[in-house]
Amino acid sequence: MSHTTEPPAPCCPPLTERPFTAEESERAARMFKALGDPVRLRLFSSVASHEGGEACVCDISDVGVSQPTVSHHLKKLKEAGLLTSERRGTWVYYRVEPSALAAMGALLGAAGRPATP
Repeated sequence: MSHTTEPPAPCCPPLTERPFTAEESERAARMFKALGDPVRLRLFSSVASHEGGEACVCDISDVGVSQPTVSHHLKKLKEAGLLTSERRGTWVYYRVEPSALAAMGALLGAAGRPATP
C-alpha cells in the first residue's frame, strides 16, 4: 500500500528569470525550510544518495536522534513534497520526489549565472 503524497507543482522559475509570485515564494520557502534543519538535510541526503534511489527507514535512522524524532523529520520532508514513502511489511521505504529535486535544481541552477538583458 503506497503512502505517497500528490507530486508538488513545479516550484518556481530560476531566480534570475523574474521575481517570484507569492505562491511560488510559499512553495520554495516550504522546501527550503524543511531542508534548513541539519537532521532533515542529513536524512534527505541519505535517501537521495542511497543505492537504488530509495532507502528503508531502518537504513537511514542513525542520525543521532531518537526514532520518533526521525519519524517527525521524515514526515516534515514528505509534507514539503521532498520525499515520498511506501510501506512494505513493517518497514517504510523513502524516495526523493523527482519533481521537487528538479524544481530545486532549476531554481538554483541559474542563480550562479548573471541574468540576460
